[in-house]
Amino acid sequence: MIEERTLPHFQVEPGQITKEEGLMLYEDMVLGRLFEDKCAEMYYRGKMFGFVHLYNGQEAVSTGVIKAMRPDEDYVSSTYRDHVHALSAGVPAREVMAELFGKATGCSKGRGGSMHMFSEPHHLLGGYAFVAEGIPVATGAAFAAKYRKDALGDPSADQVTACFFGDGACNNGQFFECLNMAALWKLPILYVVENNKWAIGMAHERATSQPEIYKKASVFGMAGVEVDGMDVLAVRAVAQEAIARARAGEGPTLIEALTYRFRGHSLADPDELRSKEEKEFWFPRDPIKKLAAYLTEHNLAEAEELKAIDHRIQEVINDAVRFAEESPEPNPNELYRYIFAED
Repeated sequence: MIEERTLPHFQVEPGQITKEEGLMLYEDMVLGRLFEDKCAEMYYRGKMFGFVHLYNGQEAVSTGVIKAMRPDEDYVSSTYRDHVHALSAGVPAREVMAELFGKATGCSKGRGGSMHMFSEPHHLLGGYAFVAEGIPVATGAAFAAKYRKDALGDPSADQVTACFFGDGACNNGQFFECLNMAALWKLPILYVVENNKWAIGMAHERATSQPEIYKKASVFGMAGVEVDGMDVLAVRAVAQEAIARARAGEGPTLIEALTYRFRGHSLADPDELRSKEEKEFWFPRDPIKKLAAYLTEHNLAEAEELKAIDHRIQEVINDAVRFAEESPEPNPNELYRYIFAED
C-alpha cells in the first residue's frame, strides 16, 4: 500500500523559492480545486452530461510539472482527468467550462467534452478516454521536436513534452513500448505517473508485480524518480531537473508522483471501495493547505493575501460559468467539421 511506503522527504530551504513563485503555484492549485468543485455542482444540477472525472487532491502534480515548463511552447498530454491540466497549461477557465457545457466556445468547440480537452494554441495535445492512449501521442510530439532539432537543424526545436497518466496505464503495452523508444532515441519527454492508488476500482497493489513504478525506468536505462505528489515544491523541483535534462538532449525521465484523489473515480462513482482509514491517511495531506502553510511560515505570504487569491479565483470560476451558460450551442450544420484538416 502507498501509505506503507515512506513518502519521499523533500524540503525547500528559505530563499529557494520567491514570493512571486509561491503565489503563482498557490493560485494555480486553487484555480484547479475551485474549478473542479464548481464542476461537481454543475454536474449534479444537470448542466454537464456524460462522465466527469475530477482532479481534487492531485493539484500539486499538474501545477508542479506544467508551471515548470515553457507556456505555449512545451507540450502537455493528459488523460480523461484533464480539466486541471488544461488550466495549468494556460487554457482559459472560460474555454474549459464552455467545453464541459458542450458549447461552441469551448476549447474543443464543444466536441470533446470532459474527457477530450484540446488546445492547439496552448500545446495541449488532448485528454484521452482510453487508458494509456495519450502516451504514444506524447512520445510522437517529443520525437517531432527531436527530429526537427537534430535532423532538420532547427535550433528553436527544443520543446519538452510532459505526458500524464495514471498507475493503471503502467501495465499497458503502450507504456513499455514508448518508454523503450524514448530511451533509445533520448527523446525530450517527462512520463508523469499520477499514482493515486486506484485504477477506477482496481487497487494498484493488486494489479502489478512491481508497485514502485519509478523503478521500471531502470529496465530502459532511463532516469526514474519517486516524489511526494502532495507537495508541489517537491514535484516542481523534480520536474525542473527532468526538464533541464530533456532540453539538454539527455533523454526522458519517468516520474512517479504519489498522490490521491479526494473524490471517487468519477462523479457517478459512489466511492465505496476505498476504506475510511485510507482516506483519513491522505486527506490531511491536502497539497493546497501544505503550500499555504509553507508560504505563511516562511513569511512569503500573509494569510489575507491567500484569502484574496481564493476570492479572486472564485470570481474567475463564476465568470466561466456565466460565459458557458450564455455561449451558443455548436451549429448542427458543422457536425462533420474538424474531422479532417482544413486548408
